[in-house]
Amino acid sequence: MSPIIENSIGLDGKVFAERRSETRHRVFKGGRLTFNKGYGALECVVRNLSDRGARLALGETTAVPNAFLLEIAGESAPRSARLRWRSPVAVGVEFDDRV
Repeated sequence: MSPIIENSIGLDGKVFAERRSETRHRVFKGGRLTFNKGYGALECVVRNLSDRGARLALGETTAVPNAFLLEIAGESAPRSARLRWRSPVAVGVEFDDRV
């Protein structure tokens, strides 16, 4: 996995420093969000990942709830996640250690 090291560019064109507490690594893994006591589910692609959060790509994000379990392909247990930001096709999540 390669670390994401570039800075972000704001809407005004100014470059601002990385604000995450940990470096995220680029990945391309399948994922599944489950919510509503397992009755709701969405498929996603995990595009970057760290111990504390991830960026998930979806076809549409309007149905993504504020909290859910995230199963990542190749990992043994799902992680509890909270929504931090949303765009039309991607979401940023923070993993909740209080499972």
